Amino acid sequence: MHLCSPFGESTMLKIDALPAFNDNYIWLLQDPAAQRCAVVDPGDAQPVLNWLEGHPGWQLSDILITHHHFDHVGGIERIKAHSGARVVGPAKEQIPHCDLALTEGQRIDVLGHNFKVIEVPGHTLGHIAYFQPEQHWLFCGDTLFAAGCGRLFEGSPEQMHASLQRLAALPDDSLIYCTHEYTLSNLRFAAAVEPNNRQIQARLQEVEAWRQEGRISLPSNLALERASNPFLRTESEAVQKKIDEREGPAKRSPSQVFAALRAWKDHF
Repeated sequence: MHLCSPFGESTMLKIDALPAFNDNYIWLLQDPAAQRCAVVDPGDAQPVLNWLEGHPGWQLSDILITHHHFDHVGGIERIKAHSGARVVGPAKEQIPHCDLALTEGQRIDVLGHNFKVIEVPGHTLGHIAYFQPEQHWLFCGDTLFAAGCGRLFEGSPEQMHASLQRLAALPDDSLIYCTHEYTLSNLRFAAAVEPNNRQIQARLQEVEAWRQEGRISLPSNLALERASNPFLRTESEAVQKKIDEREGPAKRSPSQVFAALRAWKDHF
């Protein structure tokens, strides 16, 4: 299972997904003209090292980290020892071998492209995302998933809801490069939340077919997420009604609706 997504001659980059563990993706950004590349969240070194071995002459320049969980940082030591790549990650977390600690609003150059750092606490307290404002690429780790969002291991529902709202304010055509193949299970939950949402039903059928073919379901895009991701739809009347059915009628803020959704998904 491998993705190759060219984005046109003007960008001079392509993005591949290197599968890792059971359902992780390590995103590999490549500049073929310069034979330089970068990776995002390499929890396992071997897929990256295998790719580099198969592409002699290529230089790995950067390792981008979104948060400290082992399935996102476990490969750093071996990859850095092999390549000497710069490690960048959130300043508010302990990232192994970090060369550049990043905070909200900072911009970094990766393969000649400018990325903006967005702090998105919730899944972990120091979690960050990387957004490329010209190409609208969003590398969001375990904050926003296709049709879902990350569990709250460290942050509060209010923090995660606010983080998701920040990401939801990005342009419609933003491409969502999250780091797990959770789309099918997320869509089954979304269908339980909004059984009459035709876009969810259509997307569920599409992703079921893709997964049967062994096809990756990513990247998603933000317009699709706004239409079919319940965690971005906390102000939807249908979503609020479903929470009322489960929890009892009440006047809930969007973040309280989110908290109820997340608690439901945790045991779905």
